Amino acid sequence: MYTNNKVGNVIYKVIEYFGDDVRRINHFLKVYGYAKMIGERENLDDSMQEILEVTAVLHDVGIKVAEQKYNSSAGHYQQLEGPPVAKKILDELGYPDDFVERVMYLIAHHHTYTNIDGMDYQILVEADFLVNADEDRLSSDAIENFKEKIFKTTTGIAVLENNYLNL
Repeated sequence: MYTNNKVGNVIYKVIEYFGDDVRRINHFLKVYGYAKMIGERENLDDSMQEILEVTAVLHDVGIKVAEQKYNSSAGHYQQLEGPPVAKKILDELGYPDDFVERVMYLIAHHHTYTNIDGMDYQILVEADFLVNADEDRLSSDAIENFKEKIFKTTTGIAVLENNYLNL
């Protein structure tokens, strides 16, 4: 399923999509950076790494529609509204259907922390949390709790402890 498409093209399209919403652009770029690094250090195969990176870029595209439609950026609205936006972007860039389906699935579940069914999903959740912990100024207790319940990768745990728990 590895496509050898350029993730930079997806990044460019999502920057266009968010327009002047620099906060959203910076958020997905930070999540992308963490996801790329964790995936590489956890030795994902090329196919899963590409899915992870593309999903990290697209994971919050539903927020724009959610805010317009529901006047809310709540996670469940992002999960609902994100997949159709992602599909449109990936179809325009010529990604294959099975690739697009997995990306849409991950976007539709990235705020759901039960039944994590793959390393791409696990790392996406960890990368998003690493960024949200800072952006939302989470307490040490909240971070420690999330670490114990959700984090699984050696790299994600090490970065979380280094950045937030000073372990």
